[in-house]
Amino acid sequence: MHILFLTQIIPYPPDAGPKVKTWHVLRYLAGQGHRLTLASFVRPEEEEFVPVLRELCQAVHTVPIKRSRWADAGYWLRSQFSGRPFLIERDDLAGMHAVVKQIVETEKVDVIHADQLSMTIYGLPYTRPDWQGGDTSSSIRPALIFDAHNAVWTIVTRMQENARRFLKPIIGLEARRVKRFEGEVVRRFDYTLAVTEPDRLALQEAVESSANGNIDQEPNYCVVPIAVDTHLLQPVSRLSGSLNILTMGTLHYPPNADGVRWFAKEVFPLVRQQVPQATLTILGKNPPADLLQLQEQYSGVITVAGYVPDLIPYLEKAAIMVVAVRAGGGMRVRILEAFARGVPVVTTTVGLEGIEGRPGVDVLVADSPADFADAVTRLLKDEGLQADLAVSGRQLAEERYDWQVILGKMEEIYQMVDSRPTGMDGSNG
Repeated sequence: MHILFLTQIIPYPPDAGPKVKTWHVLRYLAGQGHRLTLASFVRPEEEEFVPVLRELCQAVHTVPIKRSRWADAGYWLRSQFSGRPFLIERDDLAGMHAVVKQIVETEKVDVIHADQLSMTIYGLPYTRPDWQGGDTSSSIRPALIFDAHNAVWTIVTRMQENARRFLKPIIGLEARRVKRFEGEVVRRFDYTLAVTEPDRLALQEAVESSANGNIDQEPNYCVVPIAVDTHLLQPVSRLSGSLNILTMGTLHYPPNADGVRWFAKEVFPLVRQQVPQATLTILGKNPPADLLQLQEQYSGVITVAGYVPDLIPYLEKAAIMVVAVRAGGGMRVRILEAFARGVPVVTTTVGLEGIEGRPGVDVLVADSPADFADAVTRLLKDEGLQADLAVSGRQLAEERYDWQVILGKMEEIYQMVDSRPTGMDGSNG
């Protein structure tokens, strides 16, 4: 089967949640013998990784992209006139449309696999009734798969709840637009992959909202959790007696920055009242200015290391990892990776969504600043509990979330694609 795989970011190295998920999906599809053509946006610093993708895919096409605040302001203004979400306007670029159009019109493409919501914009021209055929060796319409890393509208809604008062109306408008667009995508694509059952239910809610209850055909869903490579991610040897707390995440992603900021400013001071020697290390690309200021203010206590190519030295020095998520969707890959590495974790109810971790057995869970601080303090003071959580988390990762165990579930969708009835116009059914 020839799969045109569309990604918003080069999925290598697998050093952030979205890239981890996409990298393993590509590995799985290649291992199943499919022919992969990758079309991806690429940032200047990512160019060096393109050859690695060419070892996995038969062809790789890249479209340069560069973020800037001025450009984002323009996309936001454009979204006010178009009524589409800012997130979609920002990534709706002519260069990618041209690449996808050329591939579909000159090659026989069986499947367009759109990875994350922003890439679905390039599949919509090939949905019914927009499909007009093309100068291909077959006039069969490509099957369309939406690989939803999250139910994005729920993330934006949670961001609105935690935002400052003057931002709430702006974020609320974006949340409504994302929900409508996301529901439209699920209705028009042939198949949707969700990473959790709550995400599937949220996507279904978006469908019903966008269709005003008039749904011609129920969407085809398959829930496939995010996976990690437990063979590669072996447990680390953590420093005995450590009082270092580690937190990490891509910090230009607002929900990640919000969670780290909440922990550093509201929770960590409460921890220090009970464990004065506790320290905090923050890892992640593009840390915001206020976190860098905290490092200056609490020199030797809070360290903001930014992006690091090798996590192992930091994991070895850490007593625990905290994943303080207040707004998010999908699954937190960094929790799964911490489990695989044998690092005990404290997270929130939102952080644990979609992961079958047992509170108190595999992970500690708390939501208020006081409760979160108590959980962190308890774990810092009890190395026996740290060891128990580390062993249990590792076992959970091996048995439930290894990529070779999880991704076999994708066969449900690809078997449906392979057996779908088609006419010369490419229609289903």
